[in-house]
Amino acid sequence: MPKIVDHERRRAEIVQTTWRMIARHGLDRATLREVAAEAGYANGAIKPYFPAKSDLLEATFRHVFSRTNDRGAAATQGLDGFDALRAFCLEVLPLDADRLDEARVVIAFWQLALHDPAQAEVNDSAMLQWRSSIRGWLDAARGADDDGDGGRAPVQTLAETLLTFLLGAQVAAVFDPDFNSPDQLVAQLDGQLDLLRR
Repeated sequence: MPKIVDHERRRAEIVQTTWRMIARHGLDRATLREVAAEAGYANGAIKPYFPAKSDLLEATFRHVFSRTNDRGAAATQGLDGFDALRAFCLEVLPLDADRLDEARVVIAFWQLALHDPAQAEVNDSAMLQWRSSIRGWLDAARGADDDGDGGRAPVQTLAETLLTFLLGAQVAAVFDPDFNSPDQLVAQLDGQLDLLRR
């Protein structure tokens, strides 16, 4: 009787192996051959699932992005305004080993996205989703009709400021951890949110 292969499970295992390899060793080590060996599959077993390395890397980034979104959705359930915004940001910030590994993968992916329009589109789509969520929570916190009158910055500007902080925090935590420990990142976040509340 032939062995029944759970293709979705195998695909997920390959992606899981890949993001861990990228986090530990960088993009160069994440060849299809190396990923297959690390996952315990025969050489060539990945090709039916990911014909090219670019397909595997795109799936890996989508997986990392989905992990963050799943945590964010759970953390913000039932919350709105600044409470939801802070809860979401805490899931994006690299505050533990897993999220620090996610940041390493994202940084590596940005390098690809600089020169590959298809990968750039994946990143743009992900950031558009975050922008929409951040802006929605800021609208709720400040009032949906707040357009920046009265000396207050427009919500769109504030959303971009916070997104820039979150992306920069991922880089800073990876490259300069002495000044961007989890406690320091949370304090920086709260400082950013205090500025947005004014």
